[in-house]
Amino acid sequence: MSQVTLANGTAFPTAPGATILDAALAQGIVLEHGCRTGRCGSCKARVLQGRTAPLRAPLSLTEAEAAEGWVLTCTDEALTDLRLDVEDLGPLADYPPRVTPSRIDVLERLADDVLRVVLRLPPASPFGFLAGQHVDVTSPTGARRSYSIASAAAAPGKVELHVRRVDGGRFSDYLFGAARANDLLRFDGPRGSFVLRPVAGLDVVFLATGTGIAPILSMLAQLAAMSDARPRSVSLYWGGRQVQDHYLDPSGALSGLRYVPIMSRGSKQ
Repeated sequence: MSQVTLANGTAFPTAPGATILDAALAQGIVLEHGCRTGRCGSCKARVLQGRTAPLRAPLSLTEAEAAEGWVLTCTDEALTDLRLDVEDLGPLADYPPRVTPSRIDVLERLADDVLRVVLRLPPASPFGFLAGQHVDVTSPTGARRSYSIASAAAAPGKVELHVRRVDGGRFSDYLFGAARANDLLRFDGPRGSFVLRPVAGLDVVFLATGTGIAPILSMLAQLAAMSDARPRSVSLYWGGRQVQDHYLDPSGALSGLRYVPIMSRGSKQ
């Protein structure tokens, strides 16, 4: 058994065979992370003291970074006591992930290949999350997919998702074809550490493509609800190939928002 100590003094135990990230989450300590497969690099941390070893390939870590002492907490285990130059994300621990039953409340086509799915939650199952997080949804066919939450964190009782159709995709084929209102779905969450940090006085810039606008909409709703500690300015750049890829108008989501739609193909077909 080893101990991992973070830059802010938070410490937790970790056993052989457990990744640093899993050991932290098991203690209710949330570190920056995303895919948990070693691909995205969100969980990158620098080792100040101690030794680690990868349990699986750290795909997003370069040889130069490894030589400088960087590791991925989602792939590496601690071989000794560790000190890491990274801090935990305290507020995320307030919303531990759990499995929640829900029923489809709304199915609305926002574009030919984008579906707005609103899930209705049981009154006895309150669900809290931070704007920007996602949930892993399981369909009646057993397919499991991750979708960012587009609705405001302050909106109780319902969770909105934006789903893009994928040719041959088991989950999107179900939602675009067989799904009906009141179908029972279960989701596991909230998950992810893509959330707003303190923004008071800052110039905030959001970048999104396709249905990646979904978590940004949730964050814009959070900013709109702020009475203090507000950013100095907020800009949103939303990329798509053609006009129809901008399947909604986010310009009214936040007063003073500078919204710039971007197209790689313009009017070309």
